[in-house]
Amino acid sequence: MNKKSSQSLASELDQFITPFRHDGSGKFHLKDYKTNEKGGLDKEKAQEILEANKKRLVDFQEKLYAQDRWSLLLIFQGMDASGKDSAIKAIFEGINPQGCDVHAFKQPTSTELDHDFLWRCMIALPPRGHIGIFNRSHYEECLVTRVHPEILDKEKLPPRLVTKNIWRERFEDISAVERYLSRNGTVILKFFLNVSKEEQRQRFLDRLQEPSKNWKFSMGDISERALWPRYQAVYQDIVRHTATPFAPWYVVPADHKWFARVVIGSVIVAALDQLDLRFPRVDKESLGEFAKVRKALEQEGKGGKKRE
Repeated sequence: MNKKSSQSLASELDQFITPFRHDGSGKFHLKDYKTNEKGGLDKEKAQEILEANKKRLVDFQEKLYAQDRWSLLLIFQGMDASGKDSAIKAIFEGINPQGCDVHAFKQPTSTELDHDFLWRCMIALPPRGHIGIFNRSHYEECLVTRVHPEILDKEKLPPRLVTKNIWRERFEDISAVERYLSRNGTVILKFFLNVSKEEQRQRFLDRLQEPSKNWKFSMGDISERALWPRYQAVYQDIVRHTATPFAPWYVVPADHKWFARVVIGSVIVAALDQLDLRFPRVDKESLGEFAKVRKALEQEGKGGKKRE
């Protein structure tokens, strides 16, 4: 994509990016971000944008993989039923799975608990040329563990290290690691799918009423829902303390799944566009060899069976 085309794309998508981006500059209050924002779109127009972004993403991913210099880490966080799974499925449809890895982090295993809180996510980081998707992430260790402090007892930390400063220290550790990764070619984009409590209620009802969605529901979802204000307060703290220019947070309005996908897809495409991705150039010596091979293959095909 040339410079003019790149500027045009950035201008086209900016309305779906900048209003939802927080990079640590200025104050942050979660209540200032609407959950039901539509960006002036309807479903039909949103679908057109989603399809266009999917085509762009396929093109960018192919170049990202071939160039083998950058990697892209996408972090998805949100309350239960905020639409993380469906957003990932819709946005990355058609992507070459060879260059894309999705990790859904559940309750830590005994092996994972024998390591530091970042370990299991760090070993899943995307290599150069790849897109890595974290469906939940190391941020759970500043979220669920904070809402349920008893979980800390299972993490085998020396007691004297579990102080009132532990959450601030974890924020510092995460930001330091993200800065390190960005300095080594990993682009980090973090999405908080901001869904309302009422919309979550409706989605839970859908899961209960539709047999094909029953498997998505657990009684634990209801007990966590009762802690909604606490989770919202902690999410606000997370974004406020870990949003940086090199690893910004995007507070995605998630009441309308179709608009959430427009925002997420636009952010990803715009970020990849800034990397000046291109297919590697072949040196003159190799081009000369290619010409010889091509000629030999063409000669071999004369008189042989033609391709159908």
